[in-house]
Amino acid sequence: MSSVPTRASVVVIGAGQAGLSVAYYLQRLGLEAGDGFVVLDRGPGRGGAWQHRWEGLRIGVAHRINDLPGLDELGLSFDTADRQRPARDVVAEYYAAYEQHYGLGVVRPAIVRSVFNRGIDLVVEWADATGDSREITTQVVVNATGTWGSPFRPWYPGRDLFEGEQVDTTTYRAAKDFAGKRVVVVGGGTSAIGFMLELEHVASELTWASRRGIEFREEGELNLEDRRHAVAIQDAAAREGRALPSIVSGTGVPRTRRIQSAVDRGLLVPKPMFSSIEPNGVRWDDGTFVEADVLLWATGFRPELRHLASLRLREKEGGVTVGNGSSWKDPRIFFAGYGPQASTIGANRAGRTIARQVMRQLAES
Repeated sequence: MSSVPTRASVVVIGAGQAGLSVAYYLQRLGLEAGDGFVVLDRGPGRGGAWQHRWEGLRIGVAHRINDLPGLDELGLSFDTADRQRPARDVVAEYYAAYEQHYGLGVVRPAIVRSVFNRGIDLVVEWADATGDSREITTQVVVNATGTWGSPFRPWYPGRDLFEGEQVDTTTYRAAKDFAGKRVVVVGGGTSAIGFMLELEHVASELTWASRRGIEFREEGELNLEDRRHAVAIQDAAAREGRALPSIVSGTGVPRTRRIQSAVDRGLLVPKPMFSSIEPNGVRWDDGTFVEADVLLWATGFRPELRHLASLRLREKEGGVTVGNGSSWKDPRIFFAGYGPQASTIGANRAGRTIARQVMRQLAES
């Protein structure tokens, strides 16, 4: 930790898919790890957010994981990865090998507390494993923190009075933890569907509630039109500074054989969203009441941007105005894995574009 420079041309915050992709291309464009660029990652290990996902999630049932740029040089690909192993283990191993092979010098654990101005420079304040505060002065920051650290739990009347357990995607560990319990799963995305499938023969009662209807796609894979539509709505929100919609709202859910079987047997048929939460369950507008021991919130995430608060980048609409990867309010701040780059749909492709823009910014400053 003592070898971490106190000044670097670029600081990349986050070593998940987006952050590693940007670092790879920065290196290809002539910057070296160290004085050229520093990657700070808060995780205790490799793998970005994947290292924190639940044990039962497998490569074969997760969203497709795109290969990092240059991963083929290591003879690795997620397309041929073991689909029976936990996805978190596979991703962690591949990312560790990738970081070592390319000598990216990721600093971890490094918790970024704040990014602020000091004269014409940017300062990244971060804490090391001991909690000691450190600083790196830089010309450019690439924010690649993703969303895992900011799960979203919508408020409903009575939510704070619920006497059972409330869990979200980040705190879910294993299906066995819910054995014999009455569980209400909330959300309309792939995580909610995954939880329903895992808990079907584990929970004593299982209820699914979703704010919107689920649009199942007939194809087993998302087609190009679906992907373009999802990217377009994310891009529009980012350019307008609005809160970002979920990816699945633009893509729908592929109707795989496993999912179709669950639909046919009545498991994956969601109720509309309940209107209130009571100490021992949830209630709908028509008076229907379901008792619950657990509320499992699979309701998505919000971008993790708290460390950028002092730069005042947020708009009143709730988001950050981002175009072509950079902040419109401060061109020194780039966003990787944000908006149209979110999830595996666009993070890798954006790495090269952002790295090139970063090099132009450095040349102009």
